[in-house]
Amino acid sequence: MSDTRTEGCCQGSAKGENTGCCGGAGGPPAAMTVDELKALPTLQLISRYRRGIENFDRRVFELTEEQIDMAFLPDAGVGRWPVRVLIGHCADADLASVHRMRRAVAEDQPLLSNWDEDAFVDANLYGNRHEGYAADAEADHARVMHALGGHMAVIHTLRQWTGAWLTTLEESQLDRVAMHPEKGEQSVRTMLAMYTWHLEHHAAFLRRKLDRMLGPPVEPEKVAAGGCGGGCACKG
Repeated sequence: MSDTRTEGCCQGSAKGENTGCCGGAGGPPAAMTVDELKALPTLQLISRYRRGIENFDRRVFELTEEQIDMAFLPDAGVGRWPVRVLIGHCADADLASVHRMRRAVAEDQPLLSNWDEDAFVDANLYGNRHEGYAADAEADHARVMHALGGHMAVIHTLRQWTGAWLTTLEESQLDRVAMHPEKGEQSVRTMLAMYTWHLEHHAAFLRRKLDRMLGPPVEPEKVAAGGCGGGCACKG
């Protein structure tokens, strides 16, 4: 078994422990537990769910191939999964969650199947184990971005499509339930809150990894009051 378990979505999934999401202008929304998310007004919760990949720190596109496949020891405090695995896992989780919510609306208390997130990692479904790196640094970077771009495109498309569908549901439909093999009854609203939390949870781990590898983010320079100077038209 790989050393990835402490970062898995089962950690804190019921109460929102270890979320660590950062708030602030331009950053992710302030961390909330699943119960707090579930209590939000419906449209506010859906809007937060649709935020999706906007929760991911854009510095991820600055990583080298080695960095994107870097695993961490437990004492690093950033989660053990490499970045490639983290984002790939989020895409797989969204695939599963969307189907679960749609089944709950369409069927009478459908029985959901479980899935083993660690088995997906161990089977190398995310391509995080490979022999060597490309000799051409430019080609190397393009391969990394292609992989991340695919995962992110899945998340973005699913969240926009599903978010639009969710806005068409009546409150009674959001209260419809499916039967989870371990957690019992799960309403559509509960699943919506859970997977809103889930991506924010992993986005917080991603930010910690980036801080570890790249250093803290550089704050953009503020433009002084009164304009940039004679050559710029921003003053008038």
